[in-house]
Amino acid sequence: MTDPLDCDLFRRIQDRVAIVGIGHLPFAKDIGRPIADTAVEAIQLALDDAGLQAEDVDGMCMLEMETTHEVSIARRLGVEGLRWWSKISYGGGASCATVMHAAAAIASGLASTVVCHRARNRGAKAARPWAQEKVLVRDDKALHTPWGLIRPVDVIGMWAHRHMHDYGTRREHFGNVAIAARRHAQRNPHALMRERPLDMATYLAARPIGYPLHLYDCCLESDGALACVVTSVERARDLRQKAALVHSVAQASGPNPVHLANYNNTPAMLTTSAFCAELLWARSELRPKDMSCAQIYDAFTPLVVMGLEDYGFCKRGEGGPFTDGGRLELGGALPVLTSGGGLSEAYVHGFNLILEGVRQIRGTSSNQVPGCRATLVTGASGVATSALVLRGE
Repeated sequence: MTDPLDCDLFRRIQDRVAIVGIGHLPFAKDIGRPIADTAVEAIQLALDDAGLQAEDVDGMCMLEMETTHEVSIARRLGVEGLRWWSKISYGGGASCATVMHAAAAIASGLASTVVCHRARNRGAKAARPWAQEKVLVRDDKALHTPWGLIRPVDVIGMWAHRHMHDYGTRREHFGNVAIAARRHAQRNPHALMRERPLDMATYLAARPIGYPLHLYDCCLESDGALACVVTSVERARDLRQKAALVHSVAQASGPNPVHLANYNNTPAMLTTSAFCAELLWARSELRPKDMSCAQIYDAFTPLVVMGLEDYGFCKRGEGGPFTDGGRLELGGALPVLTSGGGLSEAYVHGFNLILEGVRQIRGTSSNQVPGCRATLVTGASGVATSALVLRGE
């Protein structure tokens, strides 16, 4: 008789699929090579980390924003034949979804070993999308660009201002996020902000970028290439590294989504992450209290404060005070962004948060949470997003 659990795809994913290899190139402001090259190199590093060869790969998943193509990467890697591939949209909202799609392909038998990757060159000012807005805006941005909300920081600043007005959130709360990320970066040899410490006085004195957000509220702009390898737990047990089990995965947009500017989706201005969290925890046997740490998407510090609320670590409006007293730092109640994240390691649309989640489960992070058993990794709030829970065996 067929196990009823096998009729549920998410039960076939839960703890039965794992990330077994990770790799990334050194982060930089100018990596000096096209992403067609760096993507291949990052995947090679991840395969070597897992103890696998290109011939073992039969699936591939990447962000839609890539200008690389699956068949060209496969050819250069030496993959003998792809039988499944996928691209995920919505920038930083897509990071965890690459793992979700890979896990679904493996659980359903469409593929056996999938590589997920993100390669981007955006350290240069001219490479940023809003710097290239020279034509008539026809997508969702037409709802706010004509009023001067052109950059992501302008739009998220509006969110932050509303949160401050409604709940009494202070700049110091956002500063707690930035300082925690920067302190973690000091121990990370790969972090772009290593050897550049940050204190509250320096944070508060920084120049404004998009009120109320200032310099240290904003992520880095960087070049990078990262990859991870996903396969079944059965296969993982024969490989080189400790498996990071994919326990729960979700994608969601919520009602009436507008890219980055969900001012009217609900009366309480719930972000897309609130709807993603609802699905994620419904598919999980674990709860927020079971997370040893959290890698919450941090393009801007308010997204972490709101993410603490959205994913159930505190109630709505309590995200600001939750950050006080070093709670987000190593040794605190919930260490976040333990690699430094997008604020202080590198900003690569959150893919580095996945790699840090794997390192925490392996016990190899430069800011290792002792006895880490499970970690949350999230994509961007404000766009159609995704999240996952990783755990150890």
